[in-house]
Amino acid sequence: VQLQASGGGLVQAGGSLTLSCATSGRTFSRYAAGWFRQAPGREREFVAAISWSGGSTSYADSVKGRFTISRDNAKNTAYLQMNSLKPEDTAVYYCAAEVSGSSRSRMPREYDYWGQGTQVTVSS
Repeated sequence: VQLQASGGGLVQAGGSLTLSCATSGRTFSRYAAGWFRQAPGREREFVAAISWSGGSTSYADSVKGRFTISRDNAKNTAYLQMNSLKPEDTAVYYCAAEVSGSSRSRMPREYDYWGQGTQVTVSS
């Protein structure tokens, strides 16, 4: 499975962005999808995850209520809608796929496939 993240950019605090994670192969519809981010000098951290069916989601406390993860299995694509962005959301965002299909996976080591990152910069 190959993943391609896109949609990053520069936005002012309070603004919104939508990230997309396009994938190759029909097997993505059986995998959980997750978003992680990594700021300079910091470890990669969990942002959000969605189960294979889209019926279950989980979020980091820092983004709960502001970010929404979704997926369209017909398009083999996952999304991360980010609202009310803050400067501390600035990071490279990565999408990933996890073969068990569960949205409970929050550790990078639990994910099997990774896309390249997309930069999100939030100015104050």
